[in-house]
Amino acid sequence: MTQQQKTYDVAVLGLGAMGSATLYQLAKRGIDAIGFDQFTPPHTHGSTHGETRVTRCAIGEGHQYVPLAIRSHEIWKELAAETGEQLLFEVGGLMIESATSQGDVHGSKHFLDTTISAAKKFSIPHEVLKGAQIRNRFPAFNVNDQDFAYFEPGAGYLKVEECVEQQLRRAAELGAKMLQNTKIISIKHHTNHVELITNDKNFLAKKLVVCAGAWVKELLGAPYATKLSTTRQVLHWYPIAAGAKDKWHDHPVFIWIHGDGEGYYGLPSLADPTLLKVANANYGQTTHPDKVERQVSTSEQREMFATHVKGRLVGIEPTAQKSVTCIYTVTSDSDFIIDWHPKHKNTFVVSACSGHGFKHSAAIGEAVAQQIINATSNIDLSAFKLSRLSD
Repeated sequence: MTQQQKTYDVAVLGLGAMGSATLYQLAKRGIDAIGFDQFTPPHTHGSTHGETRVTRCAIGEGHQYVPLAIRSHEIWKELAAETGEQLLFEVGGLMIESATSQGDVHGSKHFLDTTISAAKKFSIPHEVLKGAQIRNRFPAFNVNDQDFAYFEPGAGYLKVEECVEQQLRRAAELGAKMLQNTKIISIKHHTNHVELITNDKNFLAKKLVVCAGAWVKELLGAPYATKLSTTRQVLHWYPIAAGAKDKWHDHPVFIWIHGDGEGYYGLPSLADPTLLKVANANYGQTTHPDKVERQVSTSEQREMFATHVKGRLVGIEPTAQKSVTCIYTVTSDSDFIIDWHPKHKNTFVVSACSGHGFKHSAAIGEAVAQQIINATSNIDLSAFKLSRLSD
């Protein structure tokens, strides 16, 4: 007699930021879940690598994100208590807007104003500072008197690779199965289950969560193929001059919007505290995820310094010590998609996160698990429905 093939309760496809969080939250609730990743997460092929990501609770991209950010901070702390691994570092966050700026970043036309209004609405501790106040408090930032800033003491950074590692480790300890280095070739949707096809074996699940980031388009096709684009992003690590190290001691994470919608951000370097990690906050060139140019030219490094760093950050050397690339998966309005598939009611899709998703990922994983189990979630996800992008 042929043994009947096992059918899992839920399959999670992609185990980066969103997938690791979702698998962990499903396993935490006793769901018989299996996770797949074509690589070995955390890895350097997608969007979840490079030491750190900025996290903040007052969200300039829109008030709809704030409950996710606040809950994520709670989950990171809960996970740290479970694992003994600190993941969230609340070193403070400084959001600067130059007087000449249009205030546009990640699709938000009034990023700093929205950040401040969100902080007031959700009672998030913060300060609004003027130019001289900024220089006195944070002498590494060469602001003008006309510039202003928002400071959030509870903001900071997340150790991204460790966040993924710990959630996947806890998911396995709680009973989830994981298949890494396993590429899903195609997906077949049936009435009561989903069939995931690899090169050598098929897997069955009652429900599917797709968290495949830049590879969602090729896995799911329409309507996602026309709703998402993938972009090449570059992270740079610049040396801090010896004479300026005191100014950068225990510095906050920061976002600086200047000029006509130009923006960049910076964080401490974890591997080498004599470096500063910075990156362009705007979207890069469109590319296929399997064809990303991973080499970063010296001209790109010079352009980053000249456009953003020079004259603004005190004591930063002009030659980057290293640079790496990652991928953003972006919607036309820069907001997320977190919604059931419009044609396949047993498939839930979490993409794209448009370059500002990691800080929300822990709470998104929890909300998706709740949606899968109860068809509703504690946090309202209606702002992230696919239907808003209908042609």
